[in-house]
Amino acid sequence: MSTTLWIKKPLSTFTANQQDASNGIVIKDGIIIELVPKNSEPTHDIDQYFDATQHILLPGLINTHHHLYQTLTRAFPPALNKRLFPWLQALYPVWAKLQPDMLHAATELGLSELLLSGCTTVADHHYLFPEALTEAIDIQVSAATLIGNRVMLTRGSMSLGEKDGGLPPQSTVQSDAAILDDCQRVITQFHQRGDGAKVQLALAPCSPFSVTTDLMIETAKLARHNQVRLHTHLAETEDENSFCIKTFGLRPLDYLESVGWLSSDVWLAHGIHFNDQEIKRLGVAKTGIAHCPSSNMILASGVCRTKELQAAGSPVGLAVDGSASNDGSNMIQEVRQALMINRLRYQADEVSHLDALYWATKGSAQVLGRDDIGELAVGKQADLALFKLDELRFSGAHDPLAALILCGAHKADVVMVAGEWKVKSGYLMDHDLADMQARHSQAAKKLVL
Repeated sequence: MSTTLWIKKPLSTFTANQQDASNGIVIKDGIIIELVPKNSEPTHDIDQYFDATQHILLPGLINTHHHLYQTLTRAFPPALNKRLFPWLQALYPVWAKLQPDMLHAATELGLSELLLSGCTTVADHHYLFPEALTEAIDIQVSAATLIGNRVMLTRGSMSLGEKDGGLPPQSTVQSDAAILDDCQRVITQFHQRGDGAKVQLALAPCSPFSVTTDLMIETAKLARHNQVRLHTHLAETEDENSFCIKTFGLRPLDYLESVGWLSSDVWLAHGIHFNDQEIKRLGVAKTGIAHCPSSNMILASGVCRTKELQAAGSPVGLAVDGSASNDGSNMIQEVRQALMINRLRYQADEVSHLDALYWATKGSAQVLGRDDIGELAVGKQADLALFKLDELRFSGAHDPLAALILCGAHKADVVMVAGEWKVKSGYLMDHDLADMQARHSQAAKKLVL
């Protein structure tokens, strides 16, 4: 029998839509059925309640770009203190040895780490398909089903190896035909449609300089035929801009438009080095941007022009990026990073903790093309993250919601996905984290041998 649950009287609430849920929300069958305003009681009959008087209530956080396999190569000495291209060249030979059990362990651990930080939906960009790992998406679906986050798994691709002027080893690239065939297979087998989807697929060439022009064009055609989204890295560094000009005679965005990708069904990772005219074009097209603050700082890539992109009409979401260019998979910490790095570009009164929270919730949902998650509103999915302010770092704080970000929250107390509790009292339910971590650590050591 279904029950009606009241998340009762939270300490503070962020709805991402300026609606009043000061006295909480009511949930039934995995859906939010009522927002309870200040000084009000629910209008529905309540079967159960959760006392949230010590909790800050947020929509579940949404990570718009990750590489979960990279949890196996965090703080990897040969890749430290390098720019993007040398960093990739140091890591590609290691990643080329990835095995199925390693990817499963990496996906399982990364999703768990994210869930514990309040992240209920994860977009992962997997583009490595060596001979031992041709069914990588199948492995990730299996791991995601175990952990319980919603996932947008992007079937990545690389078709230009070192002998063709690309960066990755030949063992990690596939032919255009093999890539397109598998893209269709995984869409048919795994992609769910409609509100409440737990597993969705998108198509995602790694970058414009790691695949052929034909593959960019054909991938877009295939995605639109199947009504799925498109994703790639773009304009992450000035080196990338120079590479595109040298290779194609075009800046990255011009190249993207030439292959039919400047569109509202596309989102781009990083999107740092766009000029004013390009930002206007992105806004007109409604192309989304996954802002990756920590990764951009570690690789010294630059600062995304988030406010200009938003003002132009581009959805802006938040992402932790790969765990080798961030070295963590923590979404609530990424919200703080987003606030801080944007304060280097904008004035203190131009970007706030509320902007950063919006990017991590409703903004990220828009980037992924979803209108059923990312906010607290009637009819939306009951994906929630609740945080306590009971650590030393929060003592003396006067604005609970601001303190969550400014004082550096790093873990959720309770997390719900589709109306089901996945984290309680800061622990992932029904999982042996010690065993998970041991298997993951063993896989990481084996990978770098």
